[in-house]
Amino acid sequence: MTDTTSTLAQSVVPMAQDLFTAMVDGEPGLLLPMEALEEPITDPLYAWVDIVGPAVSRTLVVTARETADRLARSLLLKEDDEPVTLEDVQDALGEVANVVGGNLKAMMPEGSSLTLPVVEHAEPSASRPADHEQALLWWGGPILIQLWTSTNGEDL
Repeated sequence: MTDTTSTLAQSVVPMAQDLFTAMVDGEPGLLLPMEALEEPITDPLYAWVDIVGPAVSRTLVVTARETADRLARSLLLKEDDEPVTLEDVQDALGEVANVVGGNLKAMMPEGSSLTLPVVEHAEPSASRPADHEQALLWWGGPILIQLWTSTNGEDL
């Protein structure tokens, strides 16, 4: 792991916890780090942003559709039993990827920019495993944040 990747990796948990405290839960302590996922995420949704510029990296957020639905309800201030559309869910999960990626971009060299978030049911292709993977637990639902950093101009 490069120094840049290590620095970014160490920042993921506090950034995600701050995001969930401020924008999702309104109180701290509901997003908890885990050593690893206990089992694969079922019915996953993938949201990612790329940081482009002098250095290139990707931030990917993965969670189950059920957890993404709950996240959308929370961000949209809906009741637990209110339905959410796929567009609501994509907006909410994309916003999480965007905010985490944006905070990480602030740690990158000047001249870096953030792409728009992409949210899909299919995992984005990657030329290699992630440089860092952080498992989190929110209201019993797993959330996985993965980071890639490009070295020597390789594709992510």
